[in-house]
Amino acid sequence: MEKYFFAVIVFLVCACSSQKKATVSSKDEDTGVGDTRIYTVESLDEHTYLLTETTTDKTYGYAKENPVKTGGSRERSGPVNERRFLNALLGPNGEPIGYFRAGSCCSFKTPNGLLNNMGLLDIYRVWWEGGKDTVSIYINMYDKGDLYIPVGFTARK
Repeated sequence: MEKYFFAVIVFLVCACSSQKKATVSSKDEDTGVGDTRIYTVESLDEHTYLLTETTTDKTYGYAKENPVKTGGSRERSGPVNERRFLNALLGPNGEPIGYFRAGSCCSFKTPNGLLNNMGLLDIYRVWWEGGKDTVSIYINMYDKGDLYIPVGFTARK
C-alpha cells in the first residue's frame, strides 16, 4: 500500500511540475513574437545576403513597429547580420549605398533577448548618391524573420 501511495505522490508532483513548466512556457510566448523566418537566407558572400524579393509593405524596415529581423544575437552574429543585410541593398536605380549606425532605440519583449527577454532595435541611416534624403532603417538583431528588399531599394545580384 505504501508503494502505491508513494507512486501516486510522485505522479502528482510530476504532473504539477509539468503544468508549471507549461505555464512558464506560455508566459515566455507572451514576451514577444520571436523568430518567424520561413525561408532560408542565402548569401552572395560572407559579408552580403542575397535578397531576391521586394516587399510592397511601405513600413517594412522604415517603422519601429515593423523592423527588419536579421537575428543572430544568440549566435553572436547580430551586428554582422545587420551589415550583411545592409550590404545587400542598392539605391532605387542600382546606386551603391552608404550607411552608419545611428544608435539603438525602442525596447521590446522577445524570447530571444539576452537580458530579461528584452531587446533594442538598431537604427541605421542609409543614403545613396543622387538621393534626396537619408532614410532610417530599423533592424532587430534578436529575432529572425524573412528578409525582403525594402520599398525604394534594389539589391545586389
